Amino acid sequence: MAESQDVPGLESQTSATSSSGSSSLTKSPDDDLSKVERHAPEREQLNSPSNESSQSSPPQDVVELCRETFQKTAEYLRGELDGTVEDYKLLEKMNTVTTSRYSEMKHIALSISGALKSLNEKYKSLQPYLEQIDQIEESVATLEQAAYSLDQYSKRLESKFKALERR
Repeated sequence: MAESQDVPGLESQTSATSSSGSSSLTKSPDDDLSKVERHAPEREQLNSPSNESSQSSPPQDVVELCRETFQKTAEYLRGELDGTVEDYKLLEKMNTVTTSRYSEMKHIALSISGALKSLNEKYKSLQPYLEQIDQIEESVATLEQAAYSLDQYSKRLESKFKALERR
């Protein structure tokens, strides 16, 4: 295990074991303060300028190029935002048109529903007459069958009568 003094921030003290037999690690505020004081000179060296070139202003052409880059980037972003705004406007118009079409379809569906209810009521009122028509059709079919049977019988009688006349 590496020593905790080699790695800042890993310093801790071990307290006495508790009654359960486990040990706990505690950190005192004084330890943190001593670490800050110990590393303060290192930070000052990093923050202090080591030569004069770091404080001099950049060349004019670099400044102009930076300005141009920022302007072009701003134009690009404005274009992207304008495109997005136009997309949202188009979506809004599409939603408005879709809403109006669905509203029209709703009115059509309501009128169809009303017409269907009316037709169902008319059908129910005509139902007894339709049943009578079905009964008449059955009676006509029965009468037609009887007429056919009668015709067959009359033809047989006629053939017998002709046969008796010839004798």
